[in-house]
Amino acid sequence: MKVLVTGATGFIGRQIVSHLNDAAFEVRIASRRPVRPERADDVVQLPGIDAPADAFLAMMDGVTHVVHCAALNNDHGASEADYMAVNGVLTGRLAHAAAARASGRFLYLSSIRAVVGSDFSGAIDEATVPAPQDAYGRSKRDGEIRTLDAYRSAGRSDAAVLRLPPVHGEGMKGNLATLMRLADSALPLPTAALTGTRSLISASAVAAAVLRLLTKPTPLRPIYLAGDRRPAAISEIIAAFRRGFGRPPRRVAVPAAPMRMAATLFGKGRAWQALTATQICDPSLLASEGWAPETDTLEQLAELARRSRSRAAQAR
Repeated sequence: MKVLVTGATGFIGRQIVSHLNDAAFEVRIASRRPVRPERADDVVQLPGIDAPADAFLAMMDGVTHVVHCAALNNDHGASEADYMAVNGVLTGRLAHAAAARASGRFLYLSSIRAVVGSDFSGAIDEATVPAPQDAYGRSKRDGEIRTLDAYRSAGRSDAAVLRLPPVHGEGMKGNLATLMRLADSALPLPTAALTGTRSLISASAVAAAVLRLLTKPTPLRPIYLAGDRRPAAISEIIAAFRRGFGRPPRRVAVPAAPMRMAATLFGKGRAWQALTATQICDPSLLASEGWAPETDTLEQLAELARRSRSRAAQAR
């Protein structure tokens, strides 16, 4: 069986390709960049949004399954139209081609931002009513809708959306990368203020979830949610990074109220709400179908910092 993977040269895509190769799948890589990753013999160019339908159909020749990872993410210079074009329209065109030509399953890697904003506090599962709050989230939700609609219109039910919380691992970006940089400093850690708790997931665990969904013998559900077994407090995340960097915890008991007032005064109230929000993902549906959530999240974060410190030392 051959699996087409888009975004295969990216942070998560590289892990998925590695897991598929280890499981003896043939892999075809579709990339917007002319890069040939290691262990990749079948590489095609991912068509642009305005490409003819035949270009998308041609990618599917000989393909059994499709894993769609390619996305526009964390690009502060992108407009809402840019996000919608890449994460919505392009996804829909790919799904229509796969529904017409690929014989197996289609997995779309989405985000919890498709259903909640960064300042939402509460539990998240497959039944959470979508209410995206930013351009990225709205575009990912649009991609979800287009994917499932493409398969329904073709009379098929073998497409699924996999929603992810923040993903950690080598090459991570976004808020987790910012927290790791913060941890590698002498700034004190205001433990009383950083009360938010978050579900996270490693890139390797995402790849394991994809492999399970491609191979499980029972039909797919339309929506799945992934996440490590134990959510981590923001203060725990920073402390784990500091442990990996070999830095002292530097915890100080700063009350939350003054920091919240300062953030509001400087126009950062929304960012403060995001930093203190609690977002807990429930991966029980995916776990019930044979996927095992990871349990050593904090140690993995510490190891990321150790490797980062080691690379920096070798570069000196």
